[in-house]
Formats: sequence, C-alpha cells, structure tokens
Amino acid sequence: MTAAGHPVDAAGGHGIADVADAGAFLARLVRLDRGALVRLRPAGAPGRTALWARLPWGVLVVRTVAGAAPGDVTVGAGDLLAALTEGRGELPARRDAQWRWPLPPAASRRVETLPGGELRRIAEAAAGTLRAASTHGVAGRAVGQRALRDALLDHVPVVVTPDDPPGEPVEVTQRLVQGLVRMGFLGAPGGGSGDTDAADVQVRTAGRWVGLVGPYGATWSQTATDLAVRPSGGHPFG
Repeated sequence: MTAAGHPVDAAGGHGIADVADAGAFLARLVRLDRGALVRLRPAGAPGRTALWARLPWGVLVVRTVAGAAPGDVTVGAGDLLAALTEGRGELPARRDAQWRWPLPPAASRRVETLPGGELRRIAEAAAGTLRAASTHGVAGRAVGQRALRDALLDHVPVVVTPDDPPGEPVEVTQRLVQGLVRMGFLGAPGGGSGDTDAADVQVRTAGRWVGLVGPYGATWSQTATDLAVRPSGGHPFG
C-alpha cells in the first residue's frame, strides 16, 4: 500500500489504458521540460487515472485518462512516454521522493465561466509581446528575456468576482492561461464542428488555489505560499 492508502499494482504495471491520450499529454510536457515528473493517482471515477505534473513556470497541470492507476506514484514523464510509445506495460522506476509540491484539494467551486477563444487570444498576445520585446526591447531599451518572461507570466489578464456568495476578486494569471493553452487543454484551434475555441473554461477555487478547467485538462496555482509540511510516505507534500 502507498501512504495515501491506494494499493500498488502487484504486477508493477502503469495501468494506463488510453495510450494515445496519455501519450499526447506526456509529449507536450516533455517538450516543455525534458526532466519533468508525472504523478499518477486514482481519479474520482473507477478506472480513471489523474496525471499530474508541474510546468517550468510553477503551475500544476492535470489530465485524466482511462486506466486504473497503480496507486499514488511518481515517475519520469519521459520514461513513461517511452514505455507507452514502445507498448510496454510496466511502470518505470519510481521517483516518489522527488515530487515536492502540494496538490489542490479535491473539492472546488466554480466562480466564473470564460470563453476558451478569449483565453487563447490572451496567451497568443503575451507570446507576441515577448517576441517583440526580445527583438526590439521595451521603450528602446534592451530587457533580459527571463525578466521579461517572468513579468509577463505574473501579469493578471483576467479578474473575476464570485457572485454567489459575494467574495474577494479571483486573479487569473498569465501562468495559468499559458499552462492551459500550451498543454493543449483547449484543443486545436480551427473552424467547423471540431472548433474548441467556443468551449467554456471554468475558473474554480479551492482554498488558496485557483484553477482553469478546460475541456481537456486543468491548470492550478496557489494564490499565496502558506504551506505546512506534512510528510506522507513517498509524497511528502500531499
């Protein structure tokens, strides 16, 4: 048993049934961070696995795929992608101790619904700003690309205020928007019946966490650092 109380598959398999679905998630993740970890956990519904990962700019992403998770385990994203690509069913070497980030609570509430197309435009505008500033500078002055990138990621392009019950404004940072778009959670842009730009995206909160839940996955970040370390076996932060 894992410390989280989930049994580990005695056969040592990863349990993922939808290889194409999981493979697409992992491929995008590895393109953003070759050394990324992925945490497999049983999802709310039977026979579903939640794949969690942390992007280089500090937000968590999650995609739920078909398959029974082998407990609560962490492996290298590239290692798992290789296993799926090669048709191997075994779980790669576990790296549980390297997962150092808390996860948002399971229960959350919707505070607003946003059009996916607008969030895509916000992400593309930020990318264009970064390209232009990297080439021409800001107000004629050269700016370090990393400093500029961090400033853009910290920008808050969307602020929503809960109506029921009335509450504090919820800030949606560019970090969350970029995670949603770059992980493909809005789907591919385009016209026709397959156009997902019209798909709604929920802004959700769970304690100090803010999330964007799209049609193909979700991004989450904490609004403040107020963490208590509660060791729990291989996953010391939840």
